[in-house]
Amino acid sequence: MDGFAQVQKHIRYAFGDVALLTQALSHSSFANESPGRGQSNERLEFLGDAVLELCITEELYVRYPDANEGQLTTFRAMLVNEAVLAELSRKLRIDQALFLGRGEENQGGRQRQSLLSDAFEALLGAIFLDGGYFESRRWVREQFDGLWPRQVEIAMDKDHKTKLQELTQQHSRDRPTYFLEGSSGPEHERTFHVLLKLPTGEEFRDSGSSVKKAEQNAARQALSFFRHE
Repeated sequence: MDGFAQVQKHIRYAFGDVALLTQALSHSSFANESPGRGQSNERLEFLGDAVLELCITEELYVRYPDANEGQLTTFRAMLVNEAVLAELSRKLRIDQALFLGRGEENQGGRQRQSLLSDAFEALLGAIFLDGGYFESRRWVREQFDGLWPRQVEIAMDKDHKTKLQELTQQHSRDRPTYFLEGSSGPEHERTFHVLLKLPTGEEFRDSGSSVKKAEQNAARQALSFFRHE
């Protein structure tokens, strides 16, 4: 089995245009030292970065219908970061298949997290050009299998009011109190404004598309205050 066939077996994707795979695996140090051997993977990395964000965002949106924007953003950051992508590169043995310049090789580039993370995105960019968005999405889902946040993490983060009440009652017999200060906007799209007072005297104001959402948002603010106190 030749080298490219071995790589495609490990990444579980067969390229129609193997030149795209070559480019995805070609670090800029290799391209600079080997004129005429093709482009580096930098452009593919740029493309793959955008494809990955869209694939992950769509999957999170579908998987967690009860998650709010803040939770979805947090989950995406947990998944799309240098450490995770570098580990996925190692799992797929991309680190072993990369074309590096001599200097980069001698400096341990094959183990560098940033380089491996970029290579993962470049490979995804190549898959996108070779097979299209739906094939890219399928491949991303497969690579991130087992890494998606558990549903229980949504539930635990969902009710900020309950968590705040439990926290304050550890230190005081009194509960947080919520006051509706008013609303604004057109009748079909009202925004409600809430004041939250803690037994210790701190106050937090927030808003939402319903009174309950405004209270939850204010409670989330208060929880953040406690965490950074």
